[in-house]
Formats: sequence, structure tokens, C-alpha cells
Amino acid sequence: MSAAAPASAPGAPPAPPPSDGDKDDRLVSVGRVRRLLMTPEVGAGSAAVLVFVGFTLVSPVFASQAGLANFLDPAATMGIMAIAVALLMIGGEFDLSTGVLTGSTALVTALAVTELNMNVWLGILLSLGFALAVGAVNGVMVHLTKLPSFIVTLGMMFVLWGLNYAVTQRLTGQVTVSGVRQYSGYDSARALFGSAVGPFQVSLVWWLLLTAVGAIVLLKSRWGNWIFALGGNSDAARAVGVPVMRVRVGLFMTTAAAAWLVGTLTVIRYGNATVTSGIGLEFYFIIAAVIGGCLLTGGAGSVIGASIGALIFGMVQQGMPLVGLPSEFFRTILGLVLLAAVLVNLWIKKRAMKVTS
Repeated sequence: MSAAAPASAPGAPPAPPPSDGDKDDRLVSVGRVRRLLMTPEVGAGSAAVLVFVGFTLVSPVFASQAGLANFLDPAATMGIMAIAVALLMIGGEFDLSTGVLTGSTALVTALAVTELNMNVWLGILLSLGFALAVGAVNGVMVHLTKLPSFIVTLGMMFVLWGLNYAVTQRLTGQVTVSGVRQYSGYDSARALFGSAVGPFQVSLVWWLLLTAVGAIVLLKSRWGNWIFALGGNSDAARAVGVPVMRVRVGLFMTTAAAAWLVGTLTVIRYGNATVTSGIGLEFYFIIAAVIGGCLLTGGAGSVIGASIGALIFGMVQQGMPLVGLPSEFFRTILGLVLLAAVLVNLWIKKRAMKVTS
């Protein structure tokens, strides 16, 4: 039985019903349309549709099977990284070493195979261990020193960049390590990391699979709650029992593992690795995550949105030559798309959060 409401004082007028302004915000009904507009994927999805329709209207081949494969190829590897970077950004951190690390892991695999006569699978596992160690160092340093992750991972980026050049040139006398296809284990590794179905690369399967896994982890698991809590307020998260260090280090190791996967896909597909691979791509990963709704302040974002951001990247990169735009304008167009997506996200969020009086 519910408790009875307190009686009014004798002779007092009945209490007026609560006005809309007195209602608890948690009790305000949110319609389906408003709830949809509040999702971070809407802005990125709208931008993706506009980009796809725009390129298709100018060049119908853009929507053909060959055209789809053309832009899904770079979008897949970009998407794999964007997923991990989005999770890290939602957790309130940045990793500027991810781009160079994709090249580092490819070089570790290639050097282990060609210089140590190692089975390709052992080289892949060695590079995975190397990547996870880099991620762990980044995470532990950020957590223990309290330094901004921007500074810590910027330092790691230059460390890796220098090592890529120094070690590769010292061992091979060149800046490219080739010949991986000639060693044992390559054929089976190629089936998992370098094969294709028609015009579509296996990296597309990895991208779709990791998008699904990342979305489930973020939205349906305790780890997802911890990531959002960490990005919102790490002190408050610690106070309610979130294992802050474990989550933070785990997120940095996740971005490192994603970099390993992209590096592995690259070295197995092409059979070689170069010291310049991945340099500068870390900014593209962040752009994809921001287009997908991630905030630079942490605590908000979407794995699916980040994947859509990567899709936009692929469409812009491959669509420009089809419509006659010079490739030199790629970064300009990408920057405009980023600004447009962010503004659309902001506008939709403001509209969605309006509560009529």
C-alpha cells in the first residue's frame, strides 16, 4: 500500500498541481523522434547520405559495385582505428601515436620475418606483443604522471617515428622492408588478413565485425558504463568504484591493438612495410571520431558514429577524382565535412534537448 499524501491544513486552499517547470526532468516524456535526434550518429549519418548522394549525382559510377569497393577499402582500415580512438576519446583521452604505430607494427612483422627468418605468424604475434606494450606504457604513464595524454602520446609518436627509421635503415640499409610473401606461414596469414571476395577486401569484414563488437561493449556492458563514467569525471568514477587505472590502460591498449591490426592488414596485403607508413593518420582517426559525435572533452560519443565518420573519409577520398576535383583539395574538403558534421551535430542536439513548456 502506498503512503497517503499529507493532509492540507484546515481551511487552506488545495495545493495547485505542479507546473511544467517544477517537474523532475527524469519524468519528462521523450518521444521517439526526439530520442532518435539525441543519438550522436544522426549528424554523421546525415553527412554521409549527403556526400554519397552528391558524388552519385555527379558520377553514377560512384554507386556501382566497383565504386563501392573503391571507397570502402580505405574506409575499412580507417574505421578500425576510428572505433578504438572513439572509445578512448569517450574515456576522456587522446592517442597521437596511433598513426605511426600502424607503421611500426607492420615493420616489426616484416623485420622479424625477413631478418630473423621467422614464420609469418610468429612475426604477427611478436608485433602484437610490441603494440600492446606500447599501449600499456602510454596508459600507465598518463595515469601515474597525470600528464595530458596529448603530451605523453605525442612523445611516444616521435619515439616510434625515430625508431622506425633508425632500426630499419640499420638492419636493411633501406626504408622499405619487402619479401614477406616468400616466407612460411604467409599463405594462411593472407587468408585472414589479405584476401578479397570479388572487389571487396577482407578488411571490410574486420571493420564490420569490430563495429558490432565495439557498439555492444560500449552500450551493453559494464565496461561501456565505466568508459562513459571515466570520460565524464574520473574522480567521480573512482568514487563510485570504477577501476580507473584498469579502464584507462585498457583503452590505450585497445587503440594499440587496432593499430596492430591495421599494420598487419597492410603488410600481409602488400607484402612489404615502409618507415613512412601511418605518419599523420592519427589526425584522420580523430576527425572520424569527432564526425561520429565524440566530444573532445570526453564522456560522449558513438562507435557506430565513428565508423560512419570513417565511411565519409573513404567517400571523400575516392569520390573527388570521379567528379574532377584535384586531389590536393582532399584535406580542404575533409575539413569542411568535419565542420559541417560538427555543426549539424550541435544543431540537432540543441533541437532535441528543447522541452516545450
